[in-house]
Amino acid sequence: MKNDIYAGRNYSEDWIPIKQIANGMIELDTNEFVCGVKVQPRNIFIVPQQERTNVINNLSSFYNTLDYEFWLVIVNRPVDIAAYIARLQVLENSNTMHPAIKKMVNEDIAKANQFVGSSYNVTDTEYYFLFKEKKPELIEKKLNDIIGGLSGARLTGTRATNEDMRMILDNFFSDCKSTSFNSVGV
Repeated sequence: MKNDIYAGRNYSEDWIPIKQIANGMIELDTNEFVCGVKVQPRNIFIVPQQERTNVINNLSSFYNTLDYEFWLVIVNRPVDIAAYIARLQVLENSNTMHPAIKKMVNEDIAKANQFVGSSYNVTDTEYYFLFKEKKPELIEKKLNDIIGGLSGARLTGTRATNEDMRMILDNFFSDCKSTSFNSVGV
């Protein structure tokens, strides 16, 4: 029995309608699924103006073809800076690398080393299209439509994974701190 001071209060378990995360989808208590497509970032501000204009126009046209509710979600995913530096060091040791590229890799290593042991939280920004759907046949169609529409705008989209969906929830509920979704034994 709950203490009277808690009477009438809701707990997170009461308002988070999640059954499970499986197959890259969040299954809700309503038997609906939250699904999504992860969009590979692309800096359109370093391409020629005409290409930038084409990407923006094609993306705008794509948005207008979507006849259902969707969400654009931005997620910050923690980055293991040591692993990033190790990958750069492998590149740096390549004998076939052009000297100009080798110089850029060295500059990146120097900049990344500034973050080692610092109080900065190093994150990578990820972008997602999410939608909610109940019918499995519509889930696949919508996923394919989004991936195809992004491709038409010269962007790359891939189906979100279980890990992606957990990261979205982690960002939403705990400001990018990892949450465990393991079962608890009684």
